[in-house]
Amino acid sequence: MFIGKINITLKESVLDPQGNTVKKVLNEMGESAVSDVRIGKYIELKLNSKNIETARADVSRLCEKLLVNGIIETYTSEVLPV
Repeated sequence: MFIGKINITLKESVLDPQGNTVKKVLNEMGESAVSDVRIGKYIELKLNSKNIETARADVSRLCEKLLVNGIIETYTSEVLPV
């Protein structure tokens, strides 16, 4: 069994109003070190794949097929044995 860990964020060219709001509030709270905020999603999958290579391919396929909107989002993934 494997765990697929997926981080999804908006592409840099896509505006992130939620991130902008968080940045604005942090700056208003005196946190001037924060220059940008991007909000994303984290998904964790348990996979019954045969081996780690198959598990990586499964994660990529699932991201491309359903989990990630390739027009506005990008993702990184990691697959670990359980």
